[in-house]
Amino acid sequence: MTRFLSLLTLVLLSSVAWAAEFKHVGDFLLQSHFKLTGQQVTPIPMKPIAFRVYTDGIHIRVTAEGDEDAHTTFEIYRSDGIGRQRPGAGALEVIPGLQAMSNVAGTLRHLRLSRESMTITTFPGVSDQTIVSYSVAAELKPGIVDAREKLVTKP
Repeated sequence: MTRFLSLLTLVLLSSVAWAAEFKHVGDFLLQSHFKLTGQQVTPIPMKPIAFRVYTDGIHIRVTAEGDEDAHTTFEIYRSDGIGRQRPGAGALEVIPGLQAMSNVAGTLRHLRLSRESMTITTFPGVSDQTIVSYSVAAELKPGIVDAREKLVTKP
């Protein structure tokens, strides 16, 4: 009986560890970063940043290049697609993707993720500003350190 309980405990713990494992789903390169205040849009100059995105099916974890320990975790709340404006026609279409959010210390972050792009919108708790970061899908090139050379945007 003790052996059975030990085996059962081991199986349960290993299945929980497997379920909580984050898997790599894509790499993205920051294309634009800007601040919205009222009706004014202000570009924020930044060097390109490479992001790695992981998921366990419930959460999405976004890390900046070279620092896997520092990350932002978002909780997925919608996975039935995201809306976007069709290029040229202007009509709204739904493409495969998901939406997630994070609320840490009064700062709300919203993430829209598709195969082509990732948008993170940040709403600081006590501010009239909104910050939008737009990244495009990229492919990792091994062995190159600079983010602009490390990631090549996908067509």
